[in-house]
Amino acid sequence: MQIAIPLERMSATDKLKAIEEIWTDLARASEDVPSPSWHSDVLRAREQRIAAGASRFLDIAEAKQAVRERLK
Repeated sequence: MQIAIPLERMSATDKLKAIEEIWTDLARASEDVPSPSWHSDVLRAREQRIAAGASRFLDIAEAKQAVRERLK
C-alpha cells in the first residue's frame, strides 16, 4: 500500500504532528515493529563498557549538563 502525503504543502509543525501520531500508533503494537540487527550489537557493546567500568549512567540533570557542555 502506498500512501501519498503532501509533504511539500505541509508546515514543519504539521509534519512533526504526523510523525508523533505515527510513533504513537507504532507504540501501541511495539512487538510488531522489527528491531534492526545492529540494535543488539550496540546494546551488547554498551553493556560491555558498563561492565568494564568504561561507561556510567547519568541522572537526567547530569545528562542535560553533559549535553550543554558539549554544545559550548
